[in-house]
Amino acid sequence: MSTTSFFDPALKANELAAQHGIDLSKLPKIMDMSADSITDNVNHLHAFVRETSITNDEWMSAIQFLTRTGQMSTDLRQEFILLSDSLGVSTLVDTINNAKPPTATEATVLGPFFTEDAHDVPNGDSIASEGKGDYMFVEGRVLDTKGNPIAGAIIDTWETDSNGLYDTQYAGRGKPDCRGRLTSAEDGSYSFRAVVPVPYPIPSDGTVGSMLSRLGRHVFRPAHLHMMIEAPGFEKLTTALYFEGDPYLTSDAVFGVRTSLIVKPEIVTDEAKTIARGFAQGKPHAYLEKDFILATPEEGIEARKLVLKQVQ
Repeated sequence: MSTTSFFDPALKANELAAQHGIDLSKLPKIMDMSADSITDNVNHLHAFVRETSITNDEWMSAIQFLTRTGQMSTDLRQEFILLSDSLGVSTLVDTINNAKPPTATEATVLGPFFTEDAHDVPNGDSIASEGKGDYMFVEGRVLDTKGNPIAGAIIDTWETDSNGLYDTQYAGRGKPDCRGRLTSAEDGSYSFRAVVPVPYPIPSDGTVGSMLSRLGRHVFRPAHLHMMIEAPGFEKLTTALYFEGDPYLTSDAVFGVRTSLIVKPEIVTDEAKTIARGFAQGKPHAYLEKDFILATPEEGIEARKLVLKQVQ
């Protein structure tokens, strides 16, 4: 054995990893944070401990809480995102990092129920299977801040059914439902059939539910329709539409509501129009028309400069 390899921690680590089928050179980078950000986080954490004189038992309870939060998380349920949302941290991070100019559609939180497996849906088709709730038809255009149409924008949309559940909350989920992926037409237009979403409680069987209960807060979110839009040359927009009259608009459990995103659907009672729009049964439906306005990266940078001045 050469003297250079007699004590080589990296070599030993690679040997042990290989025994378990792990290639250390292919491990993902865990931290995507600058050294200054990490230092700031540690300083704030230490300041918190000093200011609160936290006890050993309290610190261990906090560690156990975070451990249980991680154990609750799966590919289809992210309890840590839910924790961030319910503390208002997601909204604050979103406000700082995703600020848009006043002429663009406002962003809001992603939430924990987005998935990558949504089916491609032609314009005018349905994102929800029959029987999932009251009918709703949604249409509009994707535009830039000058009013020009944006063709080829990818639109992800997802929502709850009439039971207040996302498809990922059903045991034995076989395929995506109440979610879909569309592409805007040459004139920027999009359209799809959906169901009317309803208010729902965020998952309360985990650490977040326990925390909110101890804080005396309810676990409900107002009804909303998620929209995520991407197009070359524009900033990605993650947003949602909320419905006028919902009792939870002013006390959303995850602080996601924006006044500019509150809409009032029209109730269409013409059954012939319901059938013409592709619904299976001729009964009343909600009609929602909403344009989404995307900002360019340059416009977004200027908007975020203004926000940073306000929060610092």
